Amino acid sequence: MAILRHPRLLPLCLLLILATAANALHFYLDTNEKRCFVEELPTDTVVEGHYRALEWSEKDQQYIENPELGILVEVNEMETGHNVVHTRGPSDSRFTFTSHEAGDHSICLSSNYGSSWFSSTHIRLHLDIVVGSTKADTEHDRSHVSDLSQRLRDLNQKLEDIRREQQYQREREANFRDLSESTNSRACAAAFEAVFRG
Repeated sequence: MAILRHPRLLPLCLLLILATAANALHFYLDTNEKRCFVEELPTDTVVEGHYRALEWSEKDQQYIENPELGILVEVNEMETGHNVVHTRGPSDSRFTFTSHEAGDHSICLSSNYGSSWFSSTHIRLHLDIVVGSTKADTEHDRSHVSDLSQRLRDLNQKLEDIRREQQYQREREANFRDLSESTNSRACAAAFEAVFRG
């Protein structure tokens, strides 16, 4: 392997692997500030977002969870201006939507919390957005399931036919065995009779 021959490439390769695996981010918000991200989506694509907001505590000198902190999530189709999502949630929550039209969608997050007119809240917001596959075509799925169930019925019928054929062959084999034993016993009896007469 080239990496083993060039040990200096190993850290670079690890960095590239880690960079491709990272799909979440965090950013900072202040009170009454809104952050938007643009995501280009195909039609009927399911998007799921998970966010977690932490508020800066001067007393603790770290970011902490605040149960009073809430996040406003707005998703709009940029071309039409159609509002897809408009929801207020707690500081740790999820949102899901399906794109109805292909194109750019703006995903905006803001805090719905302000402790007073004069103080400012500093928030660290972790955001993970997963763009899923296109929405399932239920009519196609139904016809596919119908086809599969018909194939299953056909296979079950063939299996039943094979079982009947096997049973018939077993019966024929038993009859042939009985006939062979009968013929063999008659042949032995005839041979003994010929020896004793002879």
